[in-house]
Amino acid sequence: MPRGDKSSYTSKQKRQAEHIEEGYEKRGAPKKEAERRAWATVNKETHGGKKSGSGRGKTEDHSPSRKGGRKGGAAAASRPASARSASAKKAARTRAARGR
Repeated sequence: MPRGDKSSYTSKQKRQAEHIEEGYEKRGAPKKEAERRAWATVNKETHGGKKSGSGRGKTEDHSPSRKGGRKGGAAAASRPASARSASAKKAARTRAARGR
């Protein structure tokens, strides 16, 4: 099987990669780079392609998807430090109130 062959992925994994790729493109990543990042994210979440056999499945880890949203970007960088600090403190208070 040549590198880059996607035949060993489930249809769900292919849909996920397509959706993630669209998100990267919306944020300005070039097509090839968006595709590469999308498949890297799917691999990290689902531990690669489909594997047959009982007990071979691992639970999906969705932290790579959440990480992308948390990292921030130009919008956060353009805000003054006092505004970022205030919202961070507010988020910490909210988490503390919820008991997390």
